[in-house]
Amino acid sequence: MFIYNLKLYNSFILSTFITQYKYMLDTLITSKTRIKLLTKFFVNASNSGYLRGLAKEFNESTNAIRKELNKLTKAGYLVVIENGRYKKYYKANKKHPLFSTVHSLVLKNLGLDSLVKSILERMGNIKRIVVVGDYAQGIDSGEIEVMVDGVNLNTQYIKRLSKKIEKEIGRKVNFMINQDYNSEGLILYDVNNEAAK
Repeated sequence: MFIYNLKLYNSFILSTFITQYKYMLDTLITSKTRIKLLTKFFVNASNSGYLRGLAKEFNESTNAIRKELNKLTKAGYLVVIENGRYKKYYKANKKHPLFSTVHSLVLKNLGLDSLVKSILERMGNIKRIVVVGDYAQGIDSGEIEVMVDGVNLNTQYIKRLSKKIEKEIGRKVNFMINQDYNSEGLILYDVNNEAAK
């Protein structure tokens, strides 16, 4: 019981720290490669990757990637999926006791929690908020593409919100309103899921 409470306390402290000081994940974790990997796998739990693909994606050596993948796997944050004879795919371990905490930290570090809060406050009757593009794939490219589906949306507010959010989270935000899209995305809000709670 004591260890569980200690984990909750540590989660609360880390969460509070990140909320108050955006973009400070790099001060908690000194390895830039580890931050990229945590972002890749924990922003969207369906993301996966293999050694050479990740090295190419991050423009880093396979040695640096391998070292961090091994550490994260040994600590239980990642799971390995064997795919054939030569490739090992890595994914976030959703069963890890700190999965939701790390996921939350990554979203806060990217500013996605602020984004959702701002959209829901004043945009109108929101049905879904979905991040598509690079950020849905776990790539911190500097431009977040956000699909917003809803009825009677306040488009004036959306234009003002873009600038406000960009200043707050330090990333460009491109809103797409009620558009069809075929790519998979990271669902940040779905009114049907919220209603079920």
